[in-house]
Amino acid sequence: MSKGNWVHFLGSFPPRECGIATFTQDLVNAIDAKRNSEFECRIAAMNDNMYSMYNYPKQVNVQIDQDDHESYFRAADKLNKSSKTKLVCIQHEFGLFGGEYGEYLLPFLEELQKPVVTTFHSVIPGNPKPERHRKYVVKKICQNSAKVAVISGFAKDILMSQYSVPDEKIEVIPHGVPSIPFREEERAKRELGLQGKTILSTFGLMSRRKGIHYVIRALPHIVEQYPDALYLVIGETHPQVRKHEGEKYRNYLKGIVKELNLKNHVVFENRYVTLEEICKYIQATDVYITPYYDPTQVSSGTLAYAVASGTACVATPYLYARDVLRHGRGIVVKFKSSRGIADSVNKLLSNRKLKLGVERKAYNYTRGWQWPSIADTYLDVFARALGRD
Repeated sequence: MSKGNWVHFLGSFPPRECGIATFTQDLVNAIDAKRNSEFECRIAAMNDNMYSMYNYPKQVNVQIDQDDHESYFRAADKLNKSSKTKLVCIQHEFGLFGGEYGEYLLPFLEELQKPVVTTFHSVIPGNPKPERHRKYVVKKICQNSAKVAVISGFAKDILMSQYSVPDEKIEVIPHGVPSIPFREEERAKRELGLQGKTILSTFGLMSRRKGIHYVIRALPHIVEQYPDALYLVIGETHPQVRKHEGEKYRNYLKGIVKELNLKNHVVFENRYVTLEEICKYIQATDVYITPYYDPTQVSSGTLAYAVASGTACVATPYLYARDVLRHGRGIVVKFKSSRGIADSVNKLLSNRKLKLGVERKAYNYTRGWQWPSIADTYLDVFARALGRD
């Protein structure tokens, strides 16, 4: 096939604001940058309700309204009629598709006559077994996919053991990351006007499940030893959260800051932050923290970015953090433990040799995660999904 044949990516896409949209855009840009690729990328964009109107770029030539059952059929029909479309790559997250556990995706897959590669950004284990309907939906998606990609080895284990997905169908492809130089924090701090500060940070779309309040409650124990500590909470409130409860959680966090007299130690950047800015903030960070609640979370783009920059990380033991930070690549603390966060941050800041060792291990581990390498891996998987080993 000559270049000009299309891979259609089905998922959210900017200007819609969510982690899957960012991931899809980054992957598409990396593939389109490959001069030797036989494919061009097009987007089948998921809208979060039937009334959303996004000013999409020209790459988006198919749209699906999440809760409109018929729009899935219309999209499948349009893709089937497209002679240029050779493959569909689905970026799957349970909240992205309509119906219980995203079941509206199933008739789309059954109607579609193109090979499918599905990336699961969440793989939810059961205790001890997955809920019956969720298991049914996930198994059907896998059965209708030529290949399935996951972000971590833990996710693959769950698909195999609890959803009966064959080993040979699953590909483990790390979360892609931009190229960030190793530890240039002093220069980055100067450029951001943060010189003389010990920077802690968390970034991404804000919601209560991120557990940021546990970090704020840890700060008095950190500030006691490091009076120059400054915690940056970077990113706006998740649009879905904002739609349902406004800025209730952010205001709750501000209340804790006031209660603990931490106004000089916490900064909220309540705005959309560009990739260039994110990279700069990461470079300026001494310790990056992800205090998430969900033990089953198998992917985190923010943690991937931080680890790949060689930043020392502290995280709760959700699955992705347990996988990425093991073997001394970071520190994992108990869920909902402000004291555990404080002790781990202080341990890293007080022991330069330990901190540098953690940073080096993290940086070296992630050298194959840059987007050009991830794009090559996806292109290889696409070729195999099309039967061209």
